[in-house]
Amino acid sequence: MMRRAWCDALTALQFLTRVPVGSFPYDPEALSRAVVWFPLVGGFVGAAAAGVHWAVARAVSAPIAALATLIFLVLITGAFHEDGLADTADGLGGGWNRQQSLEIMRDSRIGTYGATALILSLFARWLLLGSLPGGVFMPYVIAAHVLCRWTTLPLSFFLKPARADAGQGIRVAALTSRFTLWAGSGMAFVLAAILLRWHAIIPVLVAMAIAGASGIYFHRRLGGVTGDCFGAANQITEIAIYLCGVMR
Repeated sequence: MMRRAWCDALTALQFLTRVPVGSFPYDPEALSRAVVWFPLVGGFVGAAAAGVHWAVARAVSAPIAALATLIFLVLITGAFHEDGLADTADGLGGGWNRQQSLEIMRDSRIGTYGATALILSLFARWLLLGSLPGGVFMPYVIAAHVLCRWTTLPLSFFLKPARADAGQGIRVAALTSRFTLWAGSGMAFVLAAILLRWHAIIPVLVAMAIAGASGIYFHRRLGGVTGDCFGAANQITEIAIYLCGVMR
């Protein structure tokens, strides 16, 4: 049991980041179980980003430190979530019906909606990271990455795959167990409370609202969820939690 949990945690780290994890036994069902570890991986990414900001901010101005932090986040994740946001924006913005939207999302080329969403996301995160007060930068950045990865849990529990043939969504959607949902949610909310104390209430509610609203929208437009949808919800939640920190 412990060995399988360890392999699932490594699967989550391998799936969400570019951090080398070495080789371990392949299990086709590991990703659906590994979702429980997504908030913890988010905490690791956020802590590493906060460390980069702390080191760089000692020598340069806040905007440059924020840019360095954002570049690190893109590199450590391989622009994984940015790609999902861009594809989702292209599909939902350019598609007139469910099938057309899914076909556009499958296309590797980026369109006007995707490019616009990507530019706005990068600009918003750079601006908000540069505006976060130094005293709350670390807890809010870590909490943002914990909670934005958490959104995959409810989306994958309540929604079925929008595609039945291929894609990352089919490996997770409707396969997340009730135990995974509750255990992962407990992990995410406890980490947020440790980091932000009572200030965690609003970020947690914001993350829940985004997960709920995006889930309803994806269901209505696509009949389910795709891997790109997970990335889009992730990016929106990250931005929203940074905004909570700036407005604190």
